[in-house]
Amino acid sequence: MRPANEALIVIDVQNDFCPGGALAVAGGDDIVAPINALLPEFPVRVLTQDWHPAGHSSFASSHDGAEPFSVTQMPYGPQVLWPDHCIQGSDGAAFHAGLATDRADLVIRKGFRAEVDSYSAFFENDHTTPTGLEGYLRTRGVDTVTLVGLATDFCVNFSAVDAAKLGFRTRVIESLCRAIDLDGSLSAARAQMTEAGVQIA
Repeated sequence: MRPANEALIVIDVQNDFCPGGALAVAGGDDIVAPINALLPEFPVRVLTQDWHPAGHSSFASSHDGAEPFSVTQMPYGPQVLWPDHCIQGSDGAAFHAGLATDRADLVIRKGFRAEVDSYSAFFENDHTTPTGLEGYLRTRGVDTVTLVGLATDFCVNFSAVDAAKLGFRTRVIESLCRAIDLDGSLSAARAQMTEAGVQIA
């Protein structure tokens, strides 16, 4: 067991991000068993869950004529427009059936505000609206976090960078993540994490 100040944050291991899902990440289900093996090592275990209302503003289908994976400007900055995914209560939004969700201390749902997307486990994409995760970790005495999950270049990256900016010692186990790699987004994400002081293991 790791020290009491360490938390494992498992990012978005949900059906829609696994093969067969609406926004599938190649090999997304390959990481489930090794994550399950890692969970008992940590005293604090958090799962995040993408949780969008139907018609979310980040869906391409909510913008006339927009193609999935195109980029639009939102009040908070550029936003990739995604295929409809992780709609509240849907099978796609459910955690992968193989994930040991019973080991989680906390599930943080994000992206439930229709007008703003949320990649990070800590903030919505406006970078100011908190999810509450920081406060939870602080009150549990956590100062060191390890991140795994989906996808490396979006939700894992944003979560890791925010964790580091908030002062947590932050590590990403890249072998327990999988990437979308949209137009070089993976190499860009690695650079962003490294610059923020994230350890990529």
